[in-house]
Amino acid sequence: MTGIKLLITDFDGTLVNTFAANLAAYQQAFAEVGMSLTEAQYRDAFGLRFDKFMAQAGVEDKSISSKIRELKGCYYPEYFDRLIVNRPLLEMLRAFRRGGGRTAIASTARRINLENALAYIGAREDFDLILAGEDVVEGKPSPEIYRTVLDRMGVAPYEAIVFEDSAVGMASAEAAGISYIEIKDSFYGDRG
Repeated sequence: MTGIKLLITDFDGTLVNTFAANLAAYQQAFAEVGMSLTEAQYRDAFGLRFDKFMAQAGVEDKSISSKIRELKGCYYPEYFDRLIVNRPLLEMLRAFRRGGGRTAIASTARRINLENALAYIGAREDFDLILAGEDVVEGKPSPEIYRTVLDRMGVAPYEAIVFEDSAVGMASAEAAGISYIEIKDSFYGDRG
């Protein structure tokens, strides 16, 4: 049996608690198009791909959803001070990489938002591969994103471990044949 060669992490809710920053940016974007978004509505849709989130939020007009996406991307960096980094997980990933292992991110987030947030927290260079929502056709719980990571990294499912926080993400990893570790809020360590 070969050892673990690759650690793969989800981003939103796993590596970084982005809930407050995303919510604030989306609320500002929704308000600008004359709509509202409650925290409860967003919580129910957190982790879904954008198109499914829009459908769940009752946004049926494609031009309005496109405008919301554009505005959210513009506003998101204004709320980066609300990002909470999972320092224990990030430091473990860094140590694994320093020891010769490889690391990847598999997220349904838009690449621009993901790259900007990673730059803000100083973690862009900690990953050998970053896959975003645009890099796959199907979102989680489809195994596509995790299978794509394995293919690009040349690693078998049993040589990788996934870190995930959402049910759809864990289902995605499981369907790809990769063992996963569920990240809960308590795994963020002492924030004080």
